[in-house]
Amino acid sequence: MSNEPSRRILVADDDPAILRLVTAIVEKEGYEVVSTRDGREAYKQLQTGGEFAACVFDVVMPHISGPELVRYMKTERKLMKIPVMMMTAEQNPKLPSDSFAAGAVVFLPKPFTTSQLQVMLRMLISKSQGAS
Repeated sequence: MSNEPSRRILVADDDPAILRLVTAIVEKEGYEVVSTRDGREAYKQLQTGGEFAACVFDVVMPHISGPELVRYMKTERKLMKIPVMMMTAEQNPKLPSDSFAAGAVVFLPKPFTTSQLQVMLRMLISKSQGAS
């Protein structure tokens, strides 16, 4: 294993269109994407998938929600430093504060533009490199 920072980003969203969009944008930024369709798949990846530079989770997903995933990550030493971005189409004003309370670093409301996601992604990654 090299000491290089990981170039892999875990993305979880149960909306295939959003998953494709986020994957395309993240790959354009030069990262490798591990995409998962729900919270349970994301959870398995976190347990077995090795190093991630960052995670991008939908808030509302089947099986395990985004905030639940973040709370789980905060209990695991190898995961607690990974910065997480939450996205949601829900208009609930409580969701951003819940996400930050769980430990997310960035919150992105849907629908978002490519440039919004890019800006958020760069913020996220800078947190990742700052944390190490």
